[in-house]
Amino acid sequence: MNRRRFLTAKEVQAMMQAARQGPTGERDYCLILLAFRHGMRISELLDLHYHDLDLHEGRVNVRRLKNGFSTIHPLRFDEREAIERWSQVRAGWKAAAKTDALFISRRGTPLSRQQAYRIIRSAGENAGTVTHTHPHMLRHACGYELAERGTDTRLIQDYLGHRNIRHTVRYTASNAARFAGIWERNNLLEELWDKDQNFIDEHALTVNINRLRSKIESKDDGVKYIKTIYGIGYMWIGEDA
Repeated sequence: MNRRRFLTAKEVQAMMQAARQGPTGERDYCLILLAFRHGMRISELLDLHYHDLDLHEGRVNVRRLKNGFSTIHPLRFDEREAIERWSQVRAGWKAAAKTDALFISRRGTPLSRQQAYRIIRSAGENAGTVTHTHPHMLRHACGYELAERGTDTRLIQDYLGHRNIRHTVRYTASNAARFAGIWERNNLLEELWDKDQNFIDEHALTVNINRLRSKIESKDDGVKYIKTIYGIGYMWIGEDA
């Protein structure tokens, strides 16, 4: 069986559907969904309590470990629905009222790491994923999916709570789509001519890019539209910088 360090969004969706078919389906579905959607480490996931959730406003307090930056994430509609369905089932479990922990066992005790590992491994097997699944792969899946959606590296860093951006660039570095907007200097130089059909040299290209920046970018608000990719060329990034 092929081993990868991350799962695709489609594989995660298949895992959630497979998990829902089991006897503890609502809990396991909710667990996998939140782990993926918020890029949680297993300890962060199991440390979720009801006081961390605001279902009315649609927010969750994500307390990052490993000196990471804790933050407030939005809860999407499907997440709130999953939490509510699981909470209804949870209320009928033995001794559930004794703990505020979101994820508990049938005995009413907070879910253990070993139990969470088994849930995720079993869901991966039942979904037929092409790799051996474990909880941290859902965190990686979140990072790669955000990169695939074109999310800025700094924003992914904040979302995952990385203190060092070097841990974040693994996701954007493997995203081929990030190069789609690059204007290669050589191609630009081959195609740029003045009004008299005279070839514009490389220095003139740089000057004209700087003039373009001065027209569309403001130093006051710090918004950038053109990014220099050193040694390659320029990239149009809109307002994402």
